[in-house]
Amino acid sequence: MVRATNAVASHRRTKRIMKQAKGFWGDRKNHLRQTTDAVMRAMAYNYDHRKLRKREFRSLWISRLSVASKLHGISYSALINGLQKIGSTLNRKMLSEIAISDPKCFGLVVDQVKQALA
Repeated sequence: MVRATNAVASHRRTKRIMKQAKGFWGDRKNHLRQTTDAVMRAMAYNYDHRKLRKREFRSLWISRLSVASKLHGISYSALINGLQKIGSTLNRKMLSEIAISDPKCFGLVVDQVKQALA
């Protein structure tokens, strides 16, 4: 009996994995076993890092707000507390953008927060 190699399916599988390894360095892009391992690891990190990116951006916004609020004489925690008291719907991302692009407007927001806390 002739040996069935399932060539079409295995070539297609190999081609798909090699396409995913585009841009990899050295043997990780053109030797099947190393490529498979590298692609599987990259996919796992890809999933994890999509989740981590959200945490990192939130901490960046908080750091920016902390510095900007200190310049106006109020702590970050007091700023957030005051924003909740006045019922503001501005989130940390938008507040961070305002603090960078329009410091005067951010100063007005801080003044409202200070009035609410007083």
